[in-house]
Amino acid sequence: MKKVRIGTRGSVLALWQANFIKEALEKHYSDLEVELKIVKTKGDKILDVPLAKIGGKGLFTKELEELMLQGEIDLAVHSLKDVPVEFVGGLGLAAITQREDVRDAFLSQKYPNLQSLPKGAKVGTTSLRRTMQIKALREDLDTQSLRGNVQTRLSRLKRGDFDAIILAQAGVNRLGIQGEIAFMQPLDFMIPAMGQAALGIECQLKSEVAQKVSFLNDWQSLLETSCEREFVRVLEGGCQVPIGVNAKYSQNKLSLKAILGLPDGTKILRGDLESEVKTQEEAKALGEKLAQSFIQRGAREILEAAQNWDFN
Repeated sequence: MKKVRIGTRGSVLALWQANFIKEALEKHYSDLEVELKIVKTKGDKILDVPLAKIGGKGLFTKELEELMLQGEIDLAVHSLKDVPVEFVGGLGLAAITQREDVRDAFLSQKYPNLQSLPKGAKVGTTSLRRTMQIKALREDLDTQSLRGNVQTRLSRLKRGDFDAIILAQAGVNRLGIQGEIAFMQPLDFMIPAMGQAALGIECQLKSEVAQKVSFLNDWQSLLETSCEREFVRVLEGGCQVPIGVNAKYSQNKLSLKAILGLPDGTKILRGDLESEVKTQEEAKALGEKLAQSFIQRGAREILEAAQNWDFN
């Protein structure tokens, strides 16, 4: 195999991620040619409707998956938090990279932190998960849907459409935009999305390219994100319902914490587990165990209500 074609969305962050993988492949294989193919997904085209209302984050991966199945591209680079837990046609994750900072970040031009926002302040976010956790902390804040790439969101913050916005800290770090905004603070209280801050390399699992990208796998990230994704899979939650889940691997132990609830923060379940883990299957088992405990406490009923939420 002399050439690898990487499919990617066209945003600045998506291109950063794709080029990061391109450079890693070229460094590892000196005789390999790597090219990028930019694809505009349905999720990139429909920007005036909340994601959960039009089908969730799978809208960012479907077109790329179709191109892989047609043989037009060899692999796709995704933010792992955008990747659904089920795959089609022999596709899957051949590699999961080392994670960046997993936290969410508060950004504002006027206010230093979430606590300092005035009553009724407008907070922009694409995520029901973030909305739920913000509302649980401060029900007085006006959370509003904020779609578009990072640059679009920053522009709307700068022109005063919002008092604050919430982004993934990993994206802020990767694009080096800290100096563009007056105030930025990581949100330690907020549980992130499954897979947040890792990149997922998707391809045909039985292909030559799957073997070629395997060196990009990070063992710690693999255990953590496998646990998180299994938690969501068992709950049948999808990418865009209000679920936060985060696993942390240290000294052969995996610590898992999770939250889910209604978007307005009025009904919330929280839980955590810890176990010694040595294999990916053991990591998945921990995710399943916590998910089952949530199901026993009424998680599926809450998620069904959240999926039927009136976005108006």
